[in-house]
Amino acid sequence: MYAYIKGTIEEITEDNLVLEAGQIGYNIKISARTANVLGSIGAFVKIYTYTLVREDTFCLYGFLTRDDLEIFRKLITVNGIGPKGGLAILSVMSADELVFAIASGDARAIAKAPGVGIRTAERVILDLKGKISLEDALPSATVPSGAAVSADALAGSGIGKEKNEAVEALTALGYAATDALRAVRQVETNENTSVEDILKAALKYLY
Repeated sequence: MYAYIKGTIEEITEDNLVLEAGQIGYNIKISARTANVLGSIGAFVKIYTYTLVREDTFCLYGFLTRDDLEIFRKLITVNGIGPKGGLAILSVMSADELVFAIASGDARAIAKAPGVGIRTAERVILDLKGKISLEDALPSATVPSGAAVSADALAGSGIGKEKNEAVEALTALGYAATDALRAVRQVETNENTSVEDILKAALKYLY
C-alpha cells in the first residue's frame, strides 16, 4: 500500500517508530538494528514500508533501505518465519550479512536472532538459497576499480592460504583485488579461522 513514508521521528523504541507525515502519526514496526541508527527525535527520515493486512491486523513494517525491505519480503515467505521473526533476524544482522549467511549455509549466524532456533535457521537457508546470490550482497555501485593484484602477488603477500582464497573469492564477486586484499589483511585470524569467517569479516571493511 505504501512504498515509503517521509516524515519526522516523534517517538522511537527498540521495536517501534512513530513517524509524523502530513500531520498523521504512523506506528511502524522496526528492527532493533534500525532503531539504533535512525537518529534522534525530530530527525527527518525516509522509511521504506511493508504493509501487512489480515482479518484482525493492519501493520506497517519499516526499513531504511530497499535491500532490507526486499530481504524481509523473502524472509516472511519461509514457513515459521513471520514478520516478527523477520525483524528479529534483521535485528542481529544486516541484509548483506544475511544474504552471505544464506549463501554460505551459516545457520548458526541466523540462529542468533531471538526466537529463531537452528532448525528454523536451516529452513531459511534451504528455502532462500536458490532465490538469492552473493551478488545480492554487493552494493550496486561496486565495480572493479584500480589495478588488479596478480596471482603471483597474492601468493607472495604473506597473508596465508585461507586469506588468499578469501581475496580470490572477493575479486570473483566483483571487488577490486587491491580493495579485497586491503580488507582481508585487516581481519584477525587464528588456526581455527576458516575462509568463510575471513570473508564475513572482510566484507565489513568493504562497506
